[in-house]
Amino acid sequence: MTKDQIFEFFRLLAEDNPDPQTELEFGNAYQLVVAVALSAQATDVGVNKATRALFAKVETPQQMLDLGEDGLKEHIKTIGLFNSKAKNVIALSQLLVDDYGGEVPGTREDLVRLPGVGRKTANVVLNCWFGQETFAVDTHIFRVGNRTGLAKGKTPEQVEAKLEKRVPQPFRLGAHHWLILHGRYVCKARTPECWRCKVAGLCSFRKKVLEKPKGR
Repeated sequence: MTKDQIFEFFRLLAEDNPDPQTELEFGNAYQLVVAVALSAQATDVGVNKATRALFAKVETPQQMLDLGEDGLKEHIKTIGLFNSKAKNVIALSQLLVDDYGGEVPGTREDLVRLPGVGRKTANVVLNCWFGQETFAVDTHIFRVGNRTGLAKGKTPEQVEAKLEKRVPQPFRLGAHHWLILHGRYVCKARTPECWRCKVAGLCSFRKKVLEKPKGR
């Protein structure tokens, strides 16, 4: 895509959804860290179902430590990989208490020190809580970036680097959300719904399905 095409790509997405937000539910920075850590290989819907009762009890790292690993598992046992995730959440909570006074740090370098928090999770927290222009490349963004031609790359890191370089203002803060939501609901993995895609005219995907299949 050219610079003008990329601008128009995001302009159309923004016109359709002026204020994109994460679908994860949280009340503070700590709960966001936990929710994003739990969302790996899980849906936001599934995470939200598990965390509603959890977050009603737990708002701080110390409260999570007081709940304990077994107590946490009871809340998140419906989420995939809940055993390892529970260990990580308890460990990251301990580190936050020990090294950061119970506060979530606002730099990527500090965030990725937390057990279970990789670059993608750190980027989500930086974007959603701290208002930084980061690009958290999950499976949806990786697919949309490559399929549309917006940001092609063989790894999430390569796609992130392309987005960092190519996404213009005033769309940089919301780009992460627009791309995730677009991949989740329109540019789906198996059956992209090109017939209702706002940016189909700018997309380089060769197998576009521009007519709605019968019965859908």
